[in-house]
Amino acid sequence: MSEIQEKLLKSLQDFQSTQLVKDKYENILEHLDSGIILFNSYGMLTFINVQMARLLGISRSSLIGCSITEILRHAQLGRSNKRKLLRIYKETIFQRKGHHEFCDERGRHWLLSITYGDQMDGDYLISAKDVSDYKLIEETAYQNDKLAMLGKISASIAHEIRNPLTAIRGFIQLLRPHLLQIGKDEYARIILAEIDRANDIISEFLNSSKPSAPQTTIINVSSLLKETVLLTESEALMKGCQIVLYEPDESTYISVDVKQIKQVILNIIKNAMDAIEEIGHDDAGIIEIHIEEVHKSVRIHIRDNGNGMDNNTLSRLFDPFFTTKESGTGLGLSVSYRIIKNHGGVISVESELGKGTQFMITLPFTKFKH
Repeated sequence: MSEIQEKLLKSLQDFQSTQLVKDKYENILEHLDSGIILFNSYGMLTFINVQMARLLGISRSSLIGCSITEILRHAQLGRSNKRKLLRIYKETIFQRKGHHEFCDERGRHWLLSITYGDQMDGDYLISAKDVSDYKLIEETAYQNDKLAMLGKISASIAHEIRNPLTAIRGFIQLLRPHLLQIGKDEYARIILAEIDRANDIISEFLNSSKPSAPQTTIINVSSLLKETVLLTESEALMKGCQIVLYEPDESTYISVDVKQIKQVILNIIKNAMDAIEEIGHDDAGIIEIHIEEVHKSVRIHIRDNGNGMDNNTLSRLFDPFFTTKESGTGLGLSVSYRIIKNHGGVISVESELGKGTQFMITLPFTKFKH
């Protein structure tokens, strides 16, 4: 074999080796869980992976060689994705932002990063990473901080109000013999009763803003839900609602503070009744409750066909003092969140405006011993 042939063979082998490495890395990029898209220095799309094409809702083959303008005019591009792309383009190209956050139609959060300049030889690399889990951790920590602050504020307010009430009660008791002599003992009795009522209200507020540690007992989930539904059936009928409880074939047991869990479920059912009453169904409003076992947990679903909620309301739903009702305190769901958390469980919600809402309460199940 001549020297020229040897060189040609070596060049061919080097090329094949390089091509194999390139194909390998392209295959890895194509199947990453993060979205990847690459534009060359002329603004033409040269590479897009499976995840990014899925986010855009456009087939990959029809995107290669397109400019950003052509992508925006693409027949397969949905209206909401077009708005997102325009906003991203404005922020990254004109405002020179390197990062951008957006939420997809399934409610998942994505972080978009742009890399360009000398390090990319004039190309533009855009990557999209799913950060929903990080967002959930961040929101949970933020929620816990707010609830802890609420507890401290409530305790401080209660202490400041109770001090003067205790003093007033003491002086009324000292004056009671004199009031008895002039035939006005009834006044003392009324004042003392009202002071005691004020103290009860303060105690109730404290318990609401900072639930006590659960006093647990083992109970059948179906029995717990039956008892709770019985408490709300008459009110539901008055508001034109029907509560349907689907009982599982097998008994499932949980170790919970029955009073506290009833409080949570009652609160959710009453909110569902209010949501149904708001829109005034021609047909009866329906609140459906069913139970399922998920791994080592029990999940209680409470679904209604009421008015539903927008994303802004959903994002603040468990905030203390946030309410959409004229007469609401905004403590019900924030307290429910804390109660479920104290039980080692999770409470979550799905809702769509005009279509209804579903709450999911997940609690650890217990093996019942006869």
